[in-house]
Amino acid sequence: MLENRLDIHIVANAALGPYMSGGDRIFIECARRWAEQGHRVTIYVWEEGLEMCRRNKLAGVNYIIWPALKYKRFGFGVNYLMRTLVGSLKALALTDCGKKGSIIYSASDFWPDAIPAFFMKLKMRSSKWAAGFYLFAPNPFKGFRGAHRKEIKLPALKELLYYIHQKPVYLLIKNIADAVFVTCEDDREHFIKKGRSPEDVITVRGGVDAQKAQERLSILGERSKEYDACFVGRFHPQKGVIELIKIWKLVCEKRRGARLAVIGADSVQYRDEVIKEIERLKLTNEIDLLGFMDGEDKYEVFRKSRMILHPAVYDSGGMAACEGMAWGLPAVSFDLPALRKYYPKGMLKAKVNDLEGFASLVLNLINDSALYSRTRSEAIELALEWDWDKRARELIEPVGKRAFI
Repeated sequence: MLENRLDIHIVANAALGPYMSGGDRIFIECARRWAEQGHRVTIYVWEEGLEMCRRNKLAGVNYIIWPALKYKRFGFGVNYLMRTLVGSLKALALTDCGKKGSIIYSASDFWPDAIPAFFMKLKMRSSKWAAGFYLFAPNPFKGFRGAHRKEIKLPALKELLYYIHQKPVYLLIKNIADAVFVTCEDDREHFIKKGRSPEDVITVRGGVDAQKAQERLSILGERSKEYDACFVGRFHPQKGVIELIKIWKLVCEKRRGARLAVIGADSVQYRDEVIKEIERLKLTNEIDLLGFMDGEDKYEVFRKSRMILHPAVYDSGGMAACEGMAWGLPAVSFDLPALRKYYPKGMLKAKVNDLEGFASLVLNLINDSALYSRTRSEAIELALEWDWDKRARELIEPVGKRAFI
């Protein structure tokens, strides 16, 4: 337990729009708890990031605005670069306030977070820089969906740009950051093999308010199961949403009328792809696209669902499944290496890209009451280990102790 108060500077200038990424959730929930523990927390954001923090009722912290909203009308690319530039100039303009006990935390490896944090580190020389690096970009010749296949393909432009754009930030973080936060042991091993000390690379699993979820569930009681399963996540090739639709077709072939709730933020392009796949497979009546949900609306869907599905085909961990598990939902996923360690219990796993195997596990949970009860109990046990208070301590204590040296 840290006895001294820290000055924690969180660079979250990449936070964007009405939705939240896993990295957004981590910095907001940890900042909330660090402030409650008496640390001085300052968050550096642009206008939309500030709105995200306020929407999630993050109080007790100081906000410094790096204005970039006026550049949004020029499109995402220009806005992204200007957030990086404005943040970097503001960081370079800082006077050296980085006395012992100061930590800079860049909330992601995206440029608007990591590059200003690097310049902040140059100005605040006595501070320690802890850099979030939560997902390695996939090989662009395999992409998100082909990461576990042998064949190669021509890279999609977005995937190629993502891969190239991550490289300079990776080098900055690998060589200069005092600590690196990753979300799985495989990524931790990567940094260690590249020369980082094991003490410098900290595995950060997500968090949930599992105790509160169980308390609420005991008060509210169970709901009739309107949905056989639900999904929570971004509409993105990484998350396996198209695979999910195909899996649900296989489920419906064995269980007529099975229903699936899909909760998630989406791009117009990818949503159209999902809708076309639903229509092609004639699943309009079996799948409800509910859009982005958070808080009570999302929890209500959990109460109406039998299980939660996590069909990601490329992942370093992920918190969405554990949110459902906290509400008593057993889970099904593909057997990705990161998920074996993230979810050692409470989640049944099919061979990667085995859609029929995935569907069979869903049907097993529906039809086998003993399996369902056992997996449900394991899911709740695991979720209770993911307490946000515990996660916040795990992040800050190793770096915080070094910040006073």
